[in-house]
Amino acid sequence: MANNTAIEWTNSTWNPVTGCTKISMGCDNCYAERFSERFRGVVGHSFEMGFDLTLRPERLEGPLRWRQPRMIFVNSMSDLFHKKVPVSFVDRVFDTMETGNWHTFQVLTKRSSRMRNYIRNRYGKNGAPSHVWLGVSVEDGTKLSRVRHLAETPVPIRFLSVEPLLGPIGKLPLKNIGWVIVGGESGPRARPMDLRWAREVRDQCLAAKVPFFFKQWGGLRPKSGGRTLDRKEWNQWPRMPAQRSRSAVGGGSN
Repeated sequence: MANNTAIEWTNSTWNPVTGCTKISMGCDNCYAERFSERFRGVVGHSFEMGFDLTLRPERLEGPLRWRQPRMIFVNSMSDLFHKKVPVSFVDRVFDTMETGNWHTFQVLTKRSSRMRNYIRNRYGKNGAPSHVWLGVSVEDGTKLSRVRHLAETPVPIRFLSVEPLLGPIGKLPLKNIGWVIVGGESGPRARPMDLRWAREVRDQCLAAKVPFFFKQWGGLRPKSGGRTLDRKEWNQWPRMPAQRSRSAVGGGSN
């Protein structure tokens, strides 16, 4: 769990699960795997088992000790909807998120159908609470089924993380999507992001009036290429319920 993070679109991270397995080419150079595997075999380290999927029940109530409201990225080092995470444990994560309703929780997955089915089973037609945002990662136009699954998930705020953007997206199904984040890959084997791909997503968001957030160009380090697109920083945020203003959770608008 981290009080602060360099991720521009959140305030903190919370990892009740760590470790994962690769599911698509967007996972090839996973930063979380690269970080975790540095400590494999280091006795007593939290990543002694490297990037093996690990449930961490001792962390489940962590956000409840943070009294000031903040945006919290859930499982930055894993995927909550990985098939090996038991439903009973996912339930406990959502129990904490429901209790900590002064925060905004951002849940991001590549296992979009499992997320959709879980949310439907837990909340029915009423949908997830407004302080829980659900999103999917999409790296190119071959993964748009994840967006369709998200659109079928009952939740007030749905978001897309188009990162790392590895190819043209094509026509994005943006109906009922509340926010889109775009970013390039970073790390020693970073694959470059084409300007045309980023513009393609931005222009569709502008046309559909969907808030657009440009995170980074990437490169060897996350900040190597800066974060301006066509000489502008794009820091738009989704529209939130009136009682949960952006300033209350550390966000901003552009």
